[in-house]
Amino acid sequence: MLKQVCGKVLNKGFLANGGDKLRPGLYVPITRFHSGQAHCAPRSFFGVEDFLDDDNSRPYTYQKGKKSKNPNKHVSFKQRTVAYMEPFTLDVFISKRFVSASLTHRVTSKQVAVAGTNSKDIKAVLKSRSDIPACLAVGRILSDRAREADVYTASYTPRERDKFEGKIRAVVQSLIDNGIDVKVYLD
Repeated sequence: MLKQVCGKVLNKGFLANGGDKLRPGLYVPITRFHSGQAHCAPRSFFGVEDFLDDDNSRPYTYQKGKKSKNPNKHVSFKQRTVAYMEPFTLDVFISKRFVSASLTHRVTSKQVAVAGTNSKDIKAVLKSRSDIPACLAVGRILSDRAREADVYTASYTPRERDKFEGKIRAVVQSLIDNGIDVKVYLD
């Protein structure tokens, strides 16, 4: 179809206004630099203008902004300051094959210290990578790395599916025994 339309335009042409007289020419949409919309035609052949943002800046970009259901909702002082008062969080992940734990800075989302049984230095020493002694070793190594990074306190909130018992408790208890103060928030 595009071949037929172009063939008709090339064979017949059309009259374009060139100041004071009409002359034959081809239809070429003129666009300005960074304008995002065609100025000669109400819409382009492929309809890109239909997908432009409200400010017509770039095609196919959409803003994903979470809007609060209640914008006038009161936010408590604790909710506003807890990320700065307790800046480091402990994250423990335990699978059937390995154990890993990390300390993350809440505000910058940077990992300060990481330890896991999948790393080469720990993997060779352990008999099993997912039992209680492995969890204790991960806690001990994580506490050493945290002290090197000058981190002495952390907070831990278990995930919804995790219970604070067994292997998770072993990692946290090992951190506490090796000098890292961990505040555990249970719901």
